[in-house]
Amino acid sequence: MARRIGQREVRALTTLLTARTWPARIGALLVLAVAAWAWWNEGRAAPGMLAAGQAIRGTVVGIADGDTLTLLDAERREYRLRLAFIDAPEKAQPYGNVAKQALSDRIYRKVVDAEVIDVDRYQRGVAVIRLDGEDINYAQVKAGLAWHYTRYAGKQTQGDFAAYEAALQAARAGRLGLWQQPGAEPPWDFRRNKRAAE
Repeated sequence: MARRIGQREVRALTTLLTARTWPARIGALLVLAVAAWAWWNEGRAAPGMLAAGQAIRGTVVGIADGDTLTLLDAERREYRLRLAFIDAPEKAQPYGNVAKQALSDRIYRKVVDAEVIDVDRYQRGVAVIRLDGEDINYAQVKAGLAWHYTRYAGKQTQGDFAAYEAALQAARAGRLGLWQQPGAEPPWDFRRNKRAAE
């Protein structure tokens, strides 16, 4: 939707054309420059300005951990994204670095599609990431490198919920990835215990 020109911009333009003093003209130019900048940037997404339902295609330029990445789109805008419906071990946990490396091996420097499901309290997009149609979030669970985060899976379809749960159970039964360790601690418990100890 096109931005409408407001009374302030009309006054500034009139002042610019009719003012006899330089300070008045400079002030009018500043008002018009700010208005032009706002018009130019209107509707452009920026990190922290994500919305549910947004689709982003871009190159993965950073992997923070087993469930967080940075995506760079064709217009060179960066997006910090967390993989929806899963929770990977923290880097300080066993298999945390393994989960990060596996995600990196799978998608780093590759073009992926991200479907933003939500925006979290840190202003990261919470997204389903796909590489050539493959659900990367699901792949992390299937490889035994993440939990299905059922607490935040309310927006997941019933079919996807069931598939993620089945992948989790199969990875656990097959002792894949983090399931090789007895009593693997979920990352949400690890974070809570760490906060309690501080």
